[in-house]
Amino acid sequence: MTTSTASIAPLTRLVRLVHISRPVLWINTIGTGLVGIWLTGRLFDLQALPVILWLTLPFNLLIYGVNDIYDQETDALNPRKGSIEGARIEPREVRTIAWAVAATNLPFLVYFLTALPPAAVAAMLLYAGVFVFYSAPPLRFKTRPFLDSLSNAAYALPLLFVPLALGAAPLWPALAGLLAWSVAKHAFDAVQDVEEDREAGIETTAVRLGPRGTALWSGAWWLVSTVLFAIVSLPVAVVNLVIAGVLVGRLLRRPTPATGHRLYPLSVAFPYIAGSVAGAPLTFGIVMGLYP
Repeated sequence: MTTSTASIAPLTRLVRLVHISRPVLWINTIGTGLVGIWLTGRLFDLQALPVILWLTLPFNLLIYGVNDIYDQETDALNPRKGSIEGARIEPREVRTIAWAVAATNLPFLVYFLTALPPAAVAAMLLYAGVFVFYSAPPLRFKTRPFLDSLSNAAYALPLLFVPLALGAAPLWPALAGLLAWSVAKHAFDAVQDVEEDREAGIETTAVRLGPRGTALWSGAWWLVSTVLFAIVSLPVAVVNLVIAGVLVGRLLRRPTPATGHRLYPLSVAFPYIAGSVAGAPLTFGIVMGLYP
């Protein structure tokens, strides 16, 4: 084996692990962490840097690596897998993924246990635990209708543990709004996988309710999130209501998994758009001394 060949293999494995971590969805963790900092009235705080770094590859590999390990059967039936929307792993990759998850997450855990307030660490452990057991037995929330969707409220927890890590109080309406928003988005995105999940014997909220019922379920939660966001920022609430209305309206007009798949790019863009509307004025206010 030549030196160049030897150097290619680790790089190939790294690229594969990054693919498994679904970089297009990192906004859900990194973006929420940054907003958590901004809501404390700081543009950035070096004390939060380890937390933000953890919310990049390590935590997303934890979420999606564990998910891919336990979803091999349904992923094999899913035409979306093997693309930017998610990897399709082989059984021989399981050991590598498991070791990579441990190697990238355990050092952060050790640091957090020694450097952060206990309340912040407890919220972070809850955050990680919910996502592990979303996919992993014995709890495997993914296969429990309604609990699968409700468990994804955990995506909002950076708005809790980031302020706690910085010794600040969370902004509770923003946290509650994002909890509701995350419940809605999970169920909505699962509509496109209804046929594959049903064939694999997995009953999700979307499988139980069907596309039309899921549109109503998600619409109700997005409406709750709009009300809560309005307490914090009216522009964010308006953007949230408009995008959610488009997604729900189109799915109700043609309630099929194919429609859910066609709407998925807009659903992926949803947090980018709403986050920009939330972050830009907040950042401006901090820089200009107008916030908090």
